[in-house]
Amino acid sequence: MELLLPALGYFVWTLVAFLIVFFILKKFAWKPILSTLNEREKNIADSIATADRVKVEMAQMKNENEAMMQKAREERAVMLKEAKEIKDKIVSEAKEQAKLEANKILVDAQASIEQQKNAALTDVKNSIGNMVIEVTEKVIRRELAGKSEQEAYIRNLADELTNGRKN
Repeated sequence: MELLLPALGYFVWTLVAFLIVFFILKKFAWKPILSTLNEREKNIADSIATADRVKVEMAQMKNENEAMMQKAREERAVMLKEAKEIKDKIVSEAKEQAKLEANKILVDAQASIEQQKNAALTDVKNSIGNMVIEVTEKVIRRELAGKSEQEAYIRNLADELTNGRKN
């Protein structure tokens, strides 16, 4: 049983050694250890507060970014709608302009055709009139009774042919 119960001398000396080490640690080591622990606790608390603040700021920024993206989508939709309306308007105006130009060209062409038709009719009438006159002249000349008149008629016709006039 001696092994289980320490002797009183060992107990006292162990207690004295413990108290000496305790007081030395209290005087020299306890304050720096506590101040280091307090600093570390403060740094951890500051880091947690900073992390929370950054988390809140990130959430705000995310919300702002989503709002900006939604606004940009809406503006894009409006711009696309306006561009489509402008395109449709330009196409419509171009079609109208093309119709007006086509109608103008058609009217001008019809007027030109009518003018050329009238000119052709006038030429035909003049040509027919000239032919009638020439035929009448020729008929009258042939009806001339004498031989000398017929010879003169033949010479006259030959002269007209050589001068380039058509009979």
